[in-house]
Amino acid sequence: MEHVMVKTCPEGRPQAVLRGGREWTLGAEPVRWFERVSWWEAERRMPKGLSRVDVEVWQIQARLGQNRESSLTTMEIIRDGLGGGWRLRGAVADAA
Repeated sequence: MEHVMVKTCPEGRPQAVLRGGREWTLGAEPVRWFERVSWWEAERRMPKGLSRVDVEVWQIQARLGQNRESSLTTMEIIRDGLGGGWRLRGAVADAA
């Protein structure tokens, strides 16, 4: 998964994603959920101090820059529980 920078509003909702030197701004209301972490697939033991087993996931629809004519791209971003950063799980461009 690719690491990305995410700009958030004071309430914690994503507002923009910085990916590959380009800024993607939200074009629709983001959707948030939590998923279980399969830590045992990467570690033999649960990492010390990491007692939570859920990760925050956001599905966003964003367009490149401030161009309102740009088509939306759907992205799923996951909060990195250890460092507090973000990872991009997937991105699909709008085919319309």
